[in-house]
Amino acid sequence: MKILIVGGGGREHALAWKLSQSPKATIVYGAPGNAGIEKIGKCVSIKADDIKTLADFAQRENIDLTLVGPELPLTLGIVDEFETRNLKIFGPSQAASMIEGSKAFAKEFMRKYHIPTASFQIFEQKDKALNFISSTDFPVVIKADGLAAGKGSIIAQDFSSAEQAINKILVEKVFGEAGSRVVVEDFLEGEEVTIMAFTDGNTIVPMVSSQDYKRAYTDDRGPNTGGMGSYAPTLFINERMMKKIQEEILEPTVAGLENEGRIFKGILYAGLIITEVGPKVMEYNCRFGDPETQVVLPLLKDDLLEIFLSVLEEELDLVDINWKDEFCVCVVLASAGYPGKYDKGIEIFGLDKAEEVTVFHAGTKTTNGKVVTNGGRVIGVTAVDKNTEKTISKAYSAIEKIRFKGMQFRKDIGRKATKVERKYF
Repeated sequence: MKILIVGGGGREHALAWKLSQSPKATIVYGAPGNAGIEKIGKCVSIKADDIKTLADFAQRENIDLTLVGPELPLTLGIVDEFETRNLKIFGPSQAASMIEGSKAFAKEFMRKYHIPTASFQIFEQKDKALNFISSTDFPVVIKADGLAAGKGSIIAQDFSSAEQAINKILVEKVFGEAGSRVVVEDFLEGEEVTIMAFTDGNTIVPMVSSQDYKRAYTDDRGPNTGGMGSYAPTLFINERMMKKIQEEILEPTVAGLENEGRIFKGILYAGLIITEVGPKVMEYNCRFGDPETQVVLPLLKDDLLEIFLSVLEEELDLVDINWKDEFCVCVVLASAGYPGKYDKGIEIFGLDKAEEVTVFHAGTKTTNGKVVTNGGRVIGVTAVDKNTEKTISKAYSAIEKIRFKGMQFRKDIGRKATKVERKYF
């Protein structure tokens, strides 16, 4: 089968890496791809949100299956466009992708279908938002309504920081039209966990739980990013907790979307916080997470392509999905200045010397035969082992062999898995 992967980050490299292991896969294309995907298959210089050109390419090259990595093309309706041309594509429709495309929609959806989440209010006007915040308890969470590349959520500890956040989103429009509305919600105490699940609109099969690190610097300091690392599985999810998540969150979500005429087929991502009273949803995504994909897929025993095909045929209930009894950690190496401004085109050294790990490329490209930086998050160094400490050690030992000017990374990825209490079971 000829496979097209839309996107060019670490998630897409991980997907290409896993799909290329299928006996059915003959060639994998990345659009636009990166230097890592280029080593597996072929990259084509089509932007992920150029839907018409992507569909034209898939038609012209007789692509058998297209897989969409990032959220933007999904919310723009790439699945709908491909399906009108009878092209096979994995991912939810534009209507179903609204679960990620609008946080206001998602919160109102959860309220309607009694899915546990933080209390919230939605505002379009600065004065009304500030008036509400002035009478609430701190901290509060302030979110831009639309897509903001994982950076549109701000925790305000006092009124002054809340006012700055509101100004930033609603007035200064730092997130563009994504900031036409804000969601103000209660801050919840607990551990953040990601649960991704395969679903064909009927059957729902959760993957192993994972946890990512959003803050830029070690010990959860600094600004929010798209994710500086992750590990799987977490200590917070046992069989009983997963059953609770399945029954109280995943199943009502898929059923509720169907009731709304938004049948969801693809990857449902639930960003959860495990509180003392149970799991609550912080956010939904309509696709694989990044960097969670880089730690979940290495633990999957089975053929990912077969799973995708079973979803498209609505036969997920016929597939047996199994996971390795091992630990996986991914440490992101980022450009200096990320998540703010950063330079590109900086040569990366030592990638061929990183042993006992899988190096997933994110913001990279090949220039004159050299691999150079081409984004904020550049590389994800991923290690797997049965022993947690050994896994973490493998990853950081490999990082010592990789370098590029200004390289930054957190030094505590996976450490939570070695010392946190199992207090939410």
